[in-house]
Amino acid sequence: MKSITQIPGILAAHYTDAEAGTGCTVVICEAGAVGAVDVRGGAPATRETDLLRPEETVQQLHAVVLSGGSAYGLAAACGVADELERAGVGLDVGMGIVPIVSGACLFDLAVGDYHVRPSVANGAEAARRALAERDVAPENRTPLTRGNVGAGTGCSVGKVAGPARAMKSGLGETVEVAGELVCGAISAVNAVGDVVNPSSGTPLAGVLSEDGTRLESSVDVFLSMPNENVRMGMGALDPRTNTTISCVVTNARLTKAEATKVAQMAADAYAHAIRPTHTANDGDSIFVMATGEVAMPVDVVGVLATRALERAIADGVTSATSAYGLVAACDLG
Repeated sequence: MKSITQIPGILAAHYTDAEAGTGCTVVICEAGAVGAVDVRGGAPATRETDLLRPEETVQQLHAVVLSGGSAYGLAAACGVADELERAGVGLDVGMGIVPIVSGACLFDLAVGDYHVRPSVANGAEAARRALAERDVAPENRTPLTRGNVGAGTGCSVGKVAGPARAMKSGLGETVEVAGELVCGAISAVNAVGDVVNPSSGTPLAGVLSEDGTRLESSVDVFLSMPNENVRMGMGALDPRTNTTISCVVTNARLTKAEATKVAQMAADAYAHAIRPTHTANDGDSIFVMATGEVAMPVDVVGVLATRALERAIADGVTSATSAYGLVAACDLG
């Protein structure tokens, strides 16, 4: 299985504005998935996360939207909701339907055109592209493209020393299978720190040396900052201008409490692949969508979800291409 689009019950697509350096990505479950979220960053821009808490009564999640544009990009989720309503997808409330659409945004305003952000119309377009394959057999659906697309269009990493030493990142995806259990993950990687190979710890992308020829350590740069910058939680970078946002999709049968535990476990993927992570300048968020087809212990689901997400994060930097004056890992050295 190559893509989350091939998981039964799941549709997904991008809207990409390569010229402006922004975009959004939508993941749809027409029948409604059990949803959850884990937010650990210090500066999140999110929509409809409270209703995903286990104690809340709404049990269905119809879409997750990952978007660029900082808080402005939350508008894209409104477009997705509008399009889902037109398609008859949503929670029946008696006099009509209400699509439950959660989402998170990352800061890409420093790349491309600051004045262009994912809009209601852009979110609707991404939803239409996803819904266009609703009658296609899952195994024949178009895999998601990766790299400089959707929410990953304007992503960058290694920004602790300022934009001149940052690198291009993007959107990554991985699907992991263990018997009947499937866990897929997408991640738009826009971290202040470095991304490393989650298995070996080998640096993949991050802060460049001053001459731009090799990688240095964002952790070392943080620790060498003047005391006043450390107290502010920033170096040469403006605060709150980062965030890695992700969505894990699984065919497991989970309660909301179990899905929340999976989201919490999957957050370890950030620690395995991003250094440092969950800083005050990141808005790191992870959504989980469970379609309910396979009974499986929650810990097994969490372990497989973590593996999928950590590899998706690494894929986000290895699939990216150089753009907007930022070099990608594929072109370094």
